[in-house]
Amino acid sequence: MTSHSTYTDTRLLIDNAWCDAASGKTIDVINPASGKTIGRVAHAGIADLDRALAAAQRGFQVWRAIPASERAATMRRAASLLRERAASVASLLTQEQGKPFAQARSEVLAGADIIDWFADEGMRVYGRIVPSRNPTAQQLVFKEPVGPVAAFTPWNFPINQIVRKLGAALASGCSFLVKAPEETPASPAALLQAFVDAGIPPGTVGLVFGDPAEISGYLIPHPIIRKVTFTGSTPVGKQLAALAGAHMKRVTMELGGHAPVIVAEDADVELAVTASGAAKFRNAGQICIAPTRFLVHHSLKEAFTQRMVRLAQDLKLGNGLVESTTLGPLANARRVAAMDKVVENAVSTGATVASGGERVGTSGYFFAPTVLTDVPLDADVFNNEPFGPVVAIRGFDTLDEAVAEANRLEYGLAGYAFTRSISTVQRLSQQMEVGMLWINQPAVSSAEMPFGGIKDSGYGTEGGPEAMEAYLITKAVSIVAG
Repeated sequence: MTSHSTYTDTRLLIDNAWCDAASGKTIDVINPASGKTIGRVAHAGIADLDRALAAAQRGFQVWRAIPASERAATMRRAASLLRERAASVASLLTQEQGKPFAQARSEVLAGADIIDWFADEGMRVYGRIVPSRNPTAQQLVFKEPVGPVAAFTPWNFPINQIVRKLGAALASGCSFLVKAPEETPASPAALLQAFVDAGIPPGTVGLVFGDPAEISGYLIPHPIIRKVTFTGSTPVGKQLAALAGAHMKRVTMELGGHAPVIVAEDADVELAVTASGAAKFRNAGQICIAPTRFLVHHSLKEAFTQRMVRLAQDLKLGNGLVESTTLGPLANARRVAAMDKVVENAVSTGATVASGGERVGTSGYFFAPTVLTDVPLDADVFNNEPFGPVVAIRGFDTLDEAVAEANRLEYGLAGYAFTRSISTVQRLSQQMEVGMLWINQPAVSSAEMPFGGIKDSGYGTEGGPEAMEAYLITKAVSIVAG
């Protein structure tokens, strides 16, 4: 068993101080490996949100006035503290979310790298001088922070999903108030504690928990909030985007996916299985960019399926704090029930269970890594994101057929492909309707590359220089000497 931090209750962060909700209300936090309560998190009410909003407004006025170089230094100090605390933060993350400790630690360290990258990128927010048609005038373009940001993040990557938003917001000069997931509160609290300890001004960062509908319904329309960023399901994202639009708020939406995997006739089967399998079963498949629809050329389908079954059966299912574990539990009981329905529906429509397909044990939320083959197009798993450890395979004859299926759904977040042909690479790069495409590799996301989708998978990006634009306003200034 990996040594781990004692799990503690989580409070709200307002004005750089940790506090209970005014009502004293709390929510239980469950360890998905045992199904037992391990702590509690404060449940914010409207009075708490008002305090957090007022703090965010004050923090914004201070933070925006600090030179970019000093903001970057504070962010780098926070990243350094996060690295020093990686093991203890990862332990909290594993206890509340379930993923293997090694994956949790990697998430924390990657989060520190993202903070560092955005700290540097904040130094490159440039305006410009525009030649004037009037020789007595000077024309300038300024980039300024949009204002306090309200962020809403999910439980599957409690650190990663916050730092992508937090890094861009702080580097741009915005203050940042996040409604983090009630299921996984302690690791986000540890993340923001690093910023407090790094000396960030009070109110620049804030953290609340509570009823998601109540909090989003209050924060998004509030006049203090000028930017909204959300990661989560497409249906909820559409509701929040509509609410933000009604109040003319800037929005970034990173929504659901249903990532196709095209294994072309000339693909390396071993590479295709190991790379896509690693991406599929990471975090028990609870990833928006996880491969979900495996489209394999008929000539390779049997070999691919057999090899994927072996990979699935070699995974070590268990408590994420046990060093040998490579596949942890699902996040909650709802996910187990959802996987049962996915498998049942697939079988009823004609698919075959090649491996797994059932819950494991009676304590915790464990589900066997599952491989389904000969999956028909009308099966639920080929139309709705499973968000679990399920590989769904079907064959194809022509690349046209595979591309048409890859683009059939309204999702357009991520895609994968395996081929030895440069012409196929070029064709898929141009024709697959996704925001991110990985070819001959698992998902490799980095701070410097765009991260976001198209179609019903959202809009905006949370990586690369483009991520900064959503947190900046452009101001045109024309000056004639008096």
